[in-house]
Amino acid sequence: MGVINVTPDSFSDGGEFIDVDIAVKHGLELLRDGADLLDVGGESTRPGAARVSAEEELRRIQPVIAELAAAGAMVSVDTMRASTAEAALRAGAAVVNDVSGGQADPALPRLVAEAGVPYVVMHWRGHSDRMQQHADYADVVSEVRDELSRRLDEVVAAGVDAEQVVLDPGLGFAKRAEHNWSLLAHLDRFLSLGRPLLVGASRKSFLGALLAGESARPVSDRDDATAAVTVLAAQAGAWAVRVHSVRASADAVRVVARLAAEHS
Repeated sequence: MGVINVTPDSFSDGGEFIDVDIAVKHGLELLRDGADLLDVGGESTRPGAARVSAEEELRRIQPVIAELAAAGAMVSVDTMRASTAEAALRAGAAVVNDVSGGQADPALPRLVAEAGVPYVVMHWRGHSDRMQQHADYADVVSEVRDELSRRLDEVVAAGVDAEQVVLDPGLGFAKRAEHNWSLLAHLDRFLSLGRPLLVGASRKSFLGALLAGESARPVSDRDDATAAVTVLAAQAGAWAVRVHSVRASADAVRVVARLAAEHS
């Protein structure tokens, strides 16, 4: 899953793809590099980010989604709002990626149910401006798994087909570095929920901290570490990884798949 942030303030590439033509060109480059799915978002969810209006979010992403879908790309919309998701689906999006797992807007699971599209449900404990206040766990793996399991039950109760749900443990969302590493080490616990798993570690601060010398590694210099996480996620059986730079991760997935074929 290749990331296209049509935002001025995303942590990794804020402002780089705010122009429609540049965002579309970037999306097509991600496809050529091996992306299977393009995730287009118009609202930053980095720690501390403020929300934007629904109108602004849609203004940013709708033309990008329409052009990429018209070019034949499989597009997901990264949004917490039912109104945005509905317009994005009309524009050609085929997947809804909701970092709130249906909690920010209870109408979103109902919309997904009516549309019959795949729905990415992430572990979430609050909006970006306060989520790190909730990074408190006695057993992060068990608690995140149990909370995701409850979200799965709740979106299914809202009408979403369980077979259409993808789960995401939400690395970096109400998680400190040590929490992220624990979750990555136990992806099998999430796969036991019986649904495909999306892993989003790309360029995140816990990688920067790991690679730090006297200071954290710059965001733009974390893609090798991201590819290493891709290998681990692929070996664990993840459905997809969400990454900013696609080629190295796509190559890593091919290597893991080839070795898996050798063992079969």
